[in-house]
Amino acid sequence: MRSRCLCQICTCGRHHCPHGNTRIYENSGVPYPTTEYLEKYPMYGNVLPPQSLKPKQEFRACCAKMEGITTFKSDYRPYEIVKQPCHVPEEYKPKLGEIDLGTTYKQDFNSYKVQPVAIARPLERQQVKKGKLDTVPTYKDDYRAWDIQKSELYKPEETYHPPTVKFGNSTTFQDDYVPQEIKPRQSFKPSFVVRRSAMPFNGDTSHRLDYVPHQLEFKFAKPKEVYKPSNQPFEDLTTHRNDFQGLVGETVKMCKPTCNRVTQNAQFEGSTEFRESFQPWEIPPPIVKKVPEYVPPTGTMQLSSTSHLDYVPYQANRVVPIRPVSHRRNGNFPFQGKSTTKEDFPAWESCRPGIIKRHQQIPNPSGKFDGLSTFRSHYVPHELIPTKSCKPLNVAVRSSIPFDDVTMYSIEYTPKKQEICPASYPSPPGYIFENTNSQGHKFFQEISTAVKAF
Repeated sequence: MRSRCLCQICTCGRHHCPHGNTRIYENSGVPYPTTEYLEKYPMYGNVLPPQSLKPKQEFRACCAKMEGITTFKSDYRPYEIVKQPCHVPEEYKPKLGEIDLGTTYKQDFNSYKVQPVAIARPLERQQVKKGKLDTVPTYKDDYRAWDIQKSELYKPEETYHPPTVKFGNSTTFQDDYVPQEIKPRQSFKPSFVVRRSAMPFNGDTSHRLDYVPHQLEFKFAKPKEVYKPSNQPFEDLTTHRNDFQGLVGETVKMCKPTCNRVTQNAQFEGSTEFRESFQPWEIPPPIVKKVPEYVPPTGTMQLSSTSHLDYVPYQANRVVPIRPVSHRRNGNFPFQGKSTTKEDFPAWESCRPGIIKRHQQIPNPSGKFDGLSTFRSHYVPHELIPTKSCKPLNVAVRSSIPFDDVTMYSIEYTPKKQEICPASYPSPPGYIFENTNSQGHKFFQEISTAVKAF
C-alpha cells in the first residue's frame, strides 16, 4: 500500500490541493511559488509575434456623378392627413340627497390605553474561554479546487511549406469555394408606373356605397332665463352665520402662570439644583513666600570693565586726501569749446543711400490680353475611365441540388463515455484518508481492492 496526494488521484484535472500553510504556528518564512502551470509550461525567450498578412482596407472613392435621388424620395408616397375626432364630455348632473360626512374609521375604531413596552434585553453572559482556539476554517478543510488540464487538439498536424513565388499558396476560400452560376432573383416590388383606367370615373366610393344615413334626434334647447332682481333688501348674512349655533360652555382657563415682577434689589430665596449639589467649602489662604530683606554690599564699587582694562588708546593722525589740488584760473575770457576729440575726429558728410532695384528681365506685354492662360493652353483633357467594382452582387445563390446535411463533424465524431473523477467524491473510492501536511496536501492511502470498490 502506498499513499497518494489528491492531485495524483484526480483524472479530470479539476481537483488539486491548495499550496500554502494551513497550520497557524508553522511558518518557515519560505514561500512556495511553484504551480502546476509553471512546472508544465516553462518560460521561453523573447519571441516576436507573427506579422499580419491581412490586406489594408483602403477607401476607394467613386468617380461617377451622383444622381441626387435617395430611397426616401423614390419610395415615399404622401398621404392625406385626416383630423381625429374629439371626445365631447357629458353634462354634469348633481346627485340628490344629503352628504354623510361619517367615515368607517370613526365608526369602527375603538381607542384604548397604551402601556409602555417592557425592555426585552437579555442578560449579559460572560463567555468562558476553554481550550485552544483552532483558526483553520471549514473552507480550507472541505474545499477542493479543480485541476484543469488543457484538452488535446483533434486538428491534424500539417507541415507548412513556404511558397517559392509571391502569393503562391492558395487560401482556404480559394480551395473550398466552387463558383456557381448566379441567377438573378425575381423582383416582387410593384412598378412605379401609374396605371390609368380608360373608363370615366362615376363618382362612387366605398363610403358612399356602404354608408347608411341615420336621422338625427331633436336637440332640446333650454330657454334662457331672464334675470329678475329681488325686491327684498340684502341682509348681509351667510349660510354659516345663519345656520351655526354656538355651544354654551365654560370659559377656557388660562394655564399661564402669574407674572410676578421681581425688583432689582430682591434676593432669590429658593434653592436650585446647583446650590444643592455644589456646597461651598472653605478655601485655605495661599502661602506667601517670605522675601529676604536687601542688604547692600560693603565697600566701593569698581566701575572698570574688561574693555577699559585691556584697551590701550593711542593717538591717530588724520588721513590726507589723495585728490589733486585744483588750480583754478580766474579768467573773464569766453569758453572756446574745443577738445581733442573734436579736433581729431571731424564730422563726415553723410547722405541716405538710394533703393537698390534689379533690372526687369521679363518685358511687360504691350498688346491686349486675349484671355488665354497657361493652364488652358497646356492642359490636355483625358477621358475618365471608371474603376470596375470587384464586389459580388447581393444576390442569394440558389441551387437545384438538395442539401445533403452531412459534415465532417457528424462523420468523424465518435462519442466517448463520460468517466467520473474519483477525486470528486468526499472520500475517493479505494483510498483511506491518511493526513494533511503543512503545505495543504491531502494524502490518501491506497487499498489493494480499489478496482472492486470503484
